[in-house]
Amino acid sequence: MANATPVTTEFLHAFADAWNRHDVDALMSCMTDDCVFESSAGPDDCGTRYAGRDAVRSAFAEVWMVFPDAQWGNARHFVHGDRGVSEWTFTGTRADGGRVEVHGCDVFTFRDGRIALKDSYRKNRPVRAAG
Repeated sequence: MANATPVTTEFLHAFADAWNRHDVDALMSCMTDDCVFESSAGPDDCGTRYAGRDAVRSAFAEVWMVFPDAQWGNARHFVHGDRGVSEWTFTGTRADGGRVEVHGCDVFTFRDGRIALKDSYRKNRPVRAAG
């Protein structure tokens, strides 16, 4: 599938920066109108699937409610045609003080210069106690 407006690694870098700023408006400006987010956890084989701008926006915002200090560091990106990948290290602290630090990646499908699908994967390991 040809991508009329190619996405670059700079685009994915800006998308990652918006996550670290907790800027849901900037994130959504990178997504297509019919966007889909498949989270790294959930009851289905794809994790939990959020379809459409409202559902995706709510799912993105929920991450910062669960992890108010959420950050994605060590970001590395590549793009090839209408597909791309971002690798990162997620860190965050839950309300109960449990600290999370995991490696993960997002696999993207692009359309017309925006993200149509964000499919997230991460290593799973126990939450560490604060302190």
